[in-house]
Amino acid sequence: MALDSTRVINGNFGEVWQDGKWLTNVTKAEATVEINKEEITRSGTRWIGHKVTSLKGSGTITGYKVTSDFIKLIGAVASDRGKPYVTELIYKLDDPEAFGAERIRLKSVQFDQIPLGMFEVGSIVEEELPFTFSGYDVLDAIKEA
Repeated sequence: MALDSTRVINGNFGEVWQDGKWLTNVTKAEATVEINKEEITRSGTRWIGHKVTSLKGSGTITGYKVTSDFIKLIGAVASDRGKPYVTELIYKLDDPEAFGAERIRLKSVQFDQIPLGMFEVGSIVEEELPFTFSGYDVLDAIKEA
């Protein structure tokens, strides 16, 4: 059966939600889980086996600079008595031509940098916010009809 090209997901229908708020300024989002393994040498074979030992979630959201909200939220940790900002993000893909929508909740998100400032004359200002997370849930999955 040939690929129905109308079912391919269009990134224009991607969204990132944080604390129930759609981050409409986000233009790019990525999240991955790195699977860490140890090599296991086994007798009777030349092949090295592998044992999964840990998982590490990381990602980045990139978007237009609109407010100073993330400086305030993430920057709270810069105070001697401040706590790190921990939140959840929901990634959503909902192309109306696709077989359905996909939503993934990223748990215990902690940002890696405080975005104090960056600009270039003649360019739109964007922010890139790398983060780590500890766990995820697939809330909705895309399934072929």
